[in-house]
Amino acid sequence: MKVFALLLVAILISTNTFAEAQKRPNIVLLVADDWGFSDVGSFGSEILTPNLDALASRGVRFSNFHVTASCAPTRSVLMTGVDHHRNGVGNMPETIPRAHLGQPNYHGVLGTHVVSVASLLRDSGYATSIAGKWHLGHEDYNTPLARGFEHSFIQADSGSDNYEKRPYATLKEHVNFIDEGKETDLPEDFYSSTFYTSKAIEYIKATRNSGKPFFSYIAYQANHIPIQAPKAFIDKYKGKYKDGWTVLRQQRREKAITLGLIPKDAPMLAMWQDDWNALSEKDKAYQERRMEVYAGMADAMDFEVGRLIAYLKESGQFDNTVFIFLSDNGAEGSDPFAVKAGKLWIESNYSTDIDRLGGKGAYSIIGPSWAAAAVSPLNTYKFWAGEGGIRVPLIISGASGSQVNAIKPPYTNVADIAPTLLAIAGVKQTDGTYQGKAVEPMIGQNLLPIVTGNAERVHPADKPISYELSGNLAVYKGEFKLVKNMKPIGDNQWHLYNNDTDPGEVVDLQSKFPVEFKSMQEDYAAYAKENNVLAMPDDYDPIEQVQINAFYNYYLPKLLRKLPWILLGLALLGFGIWRWRRKS
Repeated sequence: MKVFALLLVAILISTNTFAEAQKRPNIVLLVADDWGFSDVGSFGSEILTPNLDALASRGVRFSNFHVTASCAPTRSVLMTGVDHHRNGVGNMPETIPRAHLGQPNYHGVLGTHVVSVASLLRDSGYATSIAGKWHLGHEDYNTPLARGFEHSFIQADSGSDNYEKRPYATLKEHVNFIDEGKETDLPEDFYSSTFYTSKAIEYIKATRNSGKPFFSYIAYQANHIPIQAPKAFIDKYKGKYKDGWTVLRQQRREKAITLGLIPKDAPMLAMWQDDWNALSEKDKAYQERRMEVYAGMADAMDFEVGRLIAYLKESGQFDNTVFIFLSDNGAEGSDPFAVKAGKLWIESNYSTDIDRLGGKGAYSIIGPSWAAAAVSPLNTYKFWAGEGGIRVPLIISGASGSQVNAIKPPYTNVADIAPTLLAIAGVKQTDGTYQGKAVEPMIGQNLLPIVTGNAERVHPADKPISYELSGNLAVYKGEFKLVKNMKPIGDNQWHLYNNDTDPGEVVDLQSKFPVEFKSMQEDYAAYAKENNVLAMPDDYDPIEQVQINAFYNYYLPKLLRKLPWILLGLALLGFGIWRWRRKS
């Protein structure tokens, strides 16, 4: 009888534990790659994103959300809640100047002095998994398995082909796909968005009966170059872009105003779009197809998000799942075809024929003119500190007590995501230590008070929030933004804008508000000193730096491996010449 009673108590405890676990929400973190501010339908796009839009209507859109201007730094802050100048990723490995290599927090990978949000969620009882792009290092201490993820399939680098296991640029000799900590090959029918979603569903299914809530991080490669998508998605947009990029930029601005994402009288710059009407009909057709492929790639990713949602609904888990969606930076405006080495490499390894664009073995980009439309109505794009480079869509959907179909305009940033994830899960942040070791504290704020309507903002209006990446700088303070962009996009001078009413950064206010203009420069100087921000070389250009780093990481290793054979060949040639001369 006593044994029976103990068994009954054990069953009741187990049942209660399971019930408690079920009360804690599941969390899905969706990260798109290189999506501009208006690339989502519910942010002003003509691209069909019905599943993301449905999540938006069920929750909250943030219209003033900021990340860093390139992928690895954003992902480092996303995972840790720590400024990238303090977590190890002061710059992306592909764009870091050679002089900065090895300097404190300029390693391009996460340091051992930070703890990931995945570790904290796992420790609290969450089943954790990642599928997709990682880009935070693949050293033993930096794999997802070492950073709190129990299951992991990652593409470890800055990008790759979406159909095959091969690099997308001359950055490295090969691309690293890693399955549960081990290098792996890809199936014949691999397409990145489809495969990552299938993996995520597989991981969720594996823990379905564990009684644990899950944290699923899905980091898509869409829409990183090369732009590729199944033909059925691309063809949906045939003829959609016949009016060109300038018209599209204006159309998206008008849609964003109609949706309430920006003020109705917010001005917009023309940016650097080429004259569409000056193009030949052949060139127009080619450029149209590039944007059709881009739209198809985003559409295909949204379709896969829908597949995940359908599974969660079928399995009864959707209503207890919180979704967070964001892009890692603004749209990619760089043009590798404009650099001779890049153009030669692409044309040697891929097809660029119009009829093959988007398909397996083909390479496409959108270039600066379409990127200007993708970030509409903002200014600049990926790599730069203008709003187009760092203001991106954010959707939080399904949180308890959330408002629905709401738009929130206060300033927020990527450092806020980790604290928000912990708040959703009911997990405390660290006290500055983790497993007996000192770690950097999170600097962001929990966004749930905004989501539920209990707070208008989480960052005090009088508190400066500073930013630097690759020499492009910004400070946000209340309604103001101070910004400096390096050449060739910027003029390397400070400018002051009203970030609330002028998100397109058109009207410089430095002469109207000289006190703020000066004090915010002082705010930035204090931030740079406190965080050991390194000054950039005067002639620094991120695209040129990519080529320099590619030489060291790609061409030089190949040359060194061939060097013994080259020397042997020269020796044999020299010997042959010597013998010939002796005989003659």
